[in-house]
Amino acid sequence: MAFRLGVDVGGTFTDILLINEETGETHRFKTSSTPEDQSIGVLYGIEQVCAAANIPLSYVREVLHGTTVATNAILEKKGARVGLVTTKGFRQVLQIARSFVPGGLAGWIIWPKPEPLADLEDTVEVIERVSTNGEVLTPLNEEDVRTQLRKLKKKGIEALSISLINSYAYGDHEARIAQIAAEELPGIPVSRSSVVLPELREYERTITTVANAYVQGQVSRYVGNLENKLGEAGIDAQLSILRSDGGLVSGKVAANNPVSLLLSGPAGGVTGAVWAAEQAGFSDLLTFDMGGTSTDVALVQNLTPRIGRETTVGDLTVRATSVDVRTVGAGGGSIAHVPPLTQALRVGPQSAGASPGPASYDRGGMEPTVTDANVVLGYLLPQLAGGEIGLDVEAAGTAVKTIAEAIGLDGIEGAAEGILHIVNENIYGALKLVSTQQGFDPRDFALVAFGGAGPLHANALGKLTGAWPVIIPPSPGVLCAYGDATTSLRDESARTLVQRFSELSDQLVYDILKELERTARESLLAAGLDENDLTVSYSADMRYHGQGFEIPITMDISTFLSGDGLNHLRTQFDTEHERLFAFLLDNEHEFVTARATVSGPRPEVASVTLEAGGTDPSPAKLSKHTLFVDGNYVPAVIYDRGLLKAGNVVNGPAVITEMDSTTLVLPGHAATVHPHGSLLIRPTEDSETTKD
Repeated sequence: MAFRLGVDVGGTFTDILLINEETGETHRFKTSSTPEDQSIGVLYGIEQVCAAANIPLSYVREVLHGTTVATNAILEKKGARVGLVTTKGFRQVLQIARSFVPGGLAGWIIWPKPEPLADLEDTVEVIERVSTNGEVLTPLNEEDVRTQLRKLKKKGIEALSISLINSYAYGDHEARIAQIAAEELPGIPVSRSSVVLPELREYERTITTVANAYVQGQVSRYVGNLENKLGEAGIDAQLSILRSDGGLVSGKVAANNPVSLLLSGPAGGVTGAVWAAEQAGFSDLLTFDMGGTSTDVALVQNLTPRIGRETTVGDLTVRATSVDVRTVGAGGGSIAHVPPLTQALRVGPQSAGASPGPASYDRGGMEPTVTDANVVLGYLLPQLAGGEIGLDVEAAGTAVKTIAEAIGLDGIEGAAEGILHIVNENIYGALKLVSTQQGFDPRDFALVAFGGAGPLHANALGKLTGAWPVIIPPSPGVLCAYGDATTSLRDESARTLVQRFSELSDQLVYDILKELERTARESLLAAGLDENDLTVSYSADMRYHGQGFEIPITMDISTFLSGDGLNHLRTQFDTEHERLFAFLLDNEHEFVTARATVSGPRPEVASVTLEAGGTDPSPAKLSKHTLFVDGNYVPAVIYDRGLLKAGNVVNGPAVITEMDSTTLVLPGHAATVHPHGSLLIRPTEDSETTKD
C-alpha cells in the first residue's frame, strides 16, 4: 500500500492529511504549530495521523508540504544579515527603490519607510559594467572583488547576494564573484540575481535576490531538519515543497530558491480548491479561504489559477511568480469596534488571534469578534469539533452588547448581524479585486469556500457576488493540506529579451523557448521524473513599445513552427489589453520576457464516492435549532455532515456541522450533496437572490 501526506503549517495549527492513493480514503489530524522549529510539529502530526490510520510510517511514500518558514522570516524580520554586491555606482539601489508611497495624498508624511533587507553598510560596489545586450563594457576587476568581499567578512554577514547591472543579459561576472566568494567567505550561502531572477529592472531584481539570501539559511535548515527527522522516524519518502505558484519542487531546490515559497500556504488552498471544484464538475471558480485573522481570495479559469509576477509579504514586494491571491484583514477573530469620532461600526483588521481569542472561547478575550457574532445569531453551535471545543454563548452576547450600546441598538442580534454584514462586504471587496477589476463577471464563476470560517459566510457571499453554486469541499478546514497532496512538481526558466517584434523572427523565439524548456526540465529530471511524463507551457511578458509595464500572455509554441507565432501573439496581446484597459495603441509590440514552465504528472489520487441516499437528509439530522436571520428568529435544523449521502438536499435555514468547520445554509437556499462529497449551495427556485 502507498500513502501520500499533505502537510500545511499555519501560524496556529499544523494540518496533516493522509491519503491512500489506491482507495482515496483520507485521515486528518490537527496539531499545534511549533514556531521554534516547525519540523517538530510536522513530525508529531505525521506520527499521530499514521497511528489513527493504523499504518506504519514506512508506508508513506511522499510528503508534500506547504510552509510558512520563508514568510515568517520576512514578517518577523528574523532572516540572515545579508551582504550585497552591486556594480560600481549602484550602491544605493535598495534605498532609492521605487517612488511609490502607499495611502492617499500626502501619505508620505506618516508613512514609515521600511528598512531594506540589506543595510547600506553591508553593500559594496565592484568594478565591472555590462550593456543591456550583454556586451562587456568594463571587465570584472577580480582583485577589487576580493577587497570588497573581505570588507563584508569583517561586517559579519551571514548570507551574500550578488546583483550587478544588466546581469540578466550576461551572468558570467556574477558567477565569477560567487566563485571568489566561496574562497573568501567559505560556508556563506550565495544568491545570484542572474539565477534567481534573470530579468530587467535592477531594483526588482536586486530586492528579490536579497530576499532570497535573507531567508535561505532558515529554509535550508528547516528542510534539512525535516528530512533528517523523517529519516530517523523510518519514513523513506520524497519531500516536496509547495511554491507560491501552486507547483511543487524538491526540498533541495526549495532550499536554494526560497523566495519562490513566500506564498506557499495560500497557494496550497487555491490548489486544493481547484481539485475540489474539478471533482464537482466545475472549471471556473473564485476561491475564498477564511481563517481566524484574514481571508485569501483568488480567481481560477479552466482549472488554472491566474498567476501574478509579484509576491507581496508585509512591506516587501518581490518579483516572483505566484498565484494571484488577494488578502483582506477579515477572519473569525476580527474585532468589531465603533470609533468615537465617526460612531460607525468597523470590523478588523485587528484580530483577537488565538490568544486570548474571541470572547466566546472563554480564554480571557473581552472584545467582540466575528466569531462571537456568529455565536449570538446561532450560526455557530455551543459545541464544536465533536464536543471537544465549547463556546461560551453568554460571553459572546456580553461582548456584542458593547457594540449594540455604542451604536444605539436595543438588541444584540441587530449588532451581530451588522458585524457579519460588514465583514462579508469586506470579503466581497477582495473578491471584486480578482474578478470585476480584472474584467471578469463573478456570476460566471462558482465560489469555493474553505478554511475554518469560510463555510459559515459562503452562502452570504454567494448572494453578494451572484456566483453559484457555492461549493463547500470535503474537510474544508484542512483543504490547504489537500492542495499540497494533489498537485505536481513544477519548475520554470525565464529570459529577458526586450525586443520589438520587427527585430524578432518566429524561429528565434522558438529556439529561445526550447532552450528555456531544457533548463526547466533539469530539476524535475533530477527529482526522478520520467522525461515522457513532463508537460510544458510557455508564456511571454509583453507590452507596447514605450509602455512601462507588461502583461503576461500564454503562448502556443506550435504557432512559431508554422511561421504564424508572432502574429498570433500580437492578436492575443491586443485582446487581453483591450479586456483589461478598454483601448488599444498603434505602437509596435515589444517582447520583454520569455518563460517556459515544466510540470510533472498530477498524482493519481482516487476520489471518495459517497453512498447514494436520495434527496431526503433526515438520517443525518441531529436536532432542531433557532437562527436569527434578517431581523427575525427562524426555525432551523442541524445536520451531521458525516452522515449525509450523495443526492441529499438540505434546505435552509440549516446548520451542517463537521469536525473542522460549520456550514450555514440560509433561507431560500439549498445544499445538495455531490457524490464526491462537496456541498453545492444554490438559491431555490422561489427565492429572490441578489445578482449584482
